[in-house]
This record gives sequence, structure tokens and C-alpha cells, in this order.
Amino acid sequence: MSSSRVRRFTRAERWVHRVTALLMGLCVLTAACLYVPQLAELVGRRALVVTLHEWSGLLLPVPVLLGLASRAFRADLGRLNRFGPHDRVWLRSALRRDARPASRPAGKFNAGQKTYAAWIAGATLVMLGTGLLMWFTHLTPLVWRTSATFVHDWLALTIGIVLAGHIGMALSAPESRRGLRTGSVSREWAEREHPLWRP
Repeated sequence: MSSSRVRRFTRAERWVHRVTALLMGLCVLTAACLYVPQLAELVGRRALVVTLHEWSGLLLPVPVLLGLASRAFRADLGRLNRFGPHDRVWLRSALRRDARPASRPAGKFNAGQKTYAAWIAGATLVMLGTGLLMWFTHLTPLVWRTSATFVHDWLALTIGIVLAGHIGMALSAPESRRGLRTGSVSREWAEREHPLWRP
């Protein structure tokens, strides 16, 4: 690798992200086909869409669980789960819309990435739990299923909005996308955007 580039993600980490993105995309698309009448009419085959939705949701945690076999993936999970004083500075700057790199100190992951990762992990677990309550209807009382449906539907809408924001941020950051695609980023970008990261 050229000295002007630094390793950001291993092959295992990139595959965890890709497969998770594919499964999440399937969940969102099939959910849209189940809830938007125009899409439901366009696609048809409701039983197939329901099956795809259920299984893609059930499989969603699997890439992360398999990724735990990778030392680099486990190390990055540890980084994502630790907030430091610099993360509070980053969040305050983001809330003030101060985009100067000097005002947003970050390690390998910035506070926005850490917040998104924590939120989407929690939301995925809630969606899995409520989805299972809806799938196995004979195991729970009606009030549980009704509550699970309410939470599942509204959280799904929220996830769709948050994912759109995530994709929008990714589209505005070509070097970040290159890091997830190839595993490496330019040293200049790393020093500017993640000055506390020591690759």
C-alpha cells in the first residue's frame, strides 16, 4: 500500500457492512411493499414479500455475529462503544453546525458514527423482538401483539428516515465510501477528519 494511504477496514469488516446493508435494504424495501398500497399493487406476490421480509429481518444480526470472529471487527466495536471527552466536543460542534475539522476532533470513528451505530444496533434488536412477537402470534396475548405491531411500524418509519440520512451522509463523503469499498483511505483525509486516530 502506498504511504499516502492508510488501512481503515479489513476485508471481514467490509463484508459485515455490505451484507448488513443488503439485509437492511431488503427489510426496508419489503416493508415499503407491505405498507404502501401502490407498491403492493405494483409488486404483488404478498406472501413472497412477507417471507423475504421475515427472513431478512431474522438474518440481520448474523453478519455482526459472524464478524466477531475477526479481531479487527471486535476492536472497532470497542472503539464504537467508547465515548470520550472529544466526542462531546464533536457533538456540540455538529449541533452548532460548525463544520471546521479543527472543531470536530475524532478518533477512528467520530461521535456521529458512534451515535448512529448505537442507535441502529438498538433499533435492530427492538425490530427483531417485535417482529418475532408478530410472527409467532400463538405464543403471546393479543395486547402484546398489538403493542409489538405499533412499535414495529413506527420504529420502521424512523429507521427509514435515519437510513436515508446515513446514505445521504455517505454520498457526501467519497473518501469514507472508498474506505468501505477498498479498505484504505488517504492519509491526508485521515489526518484531517480523524486527527486522534493512530492507524
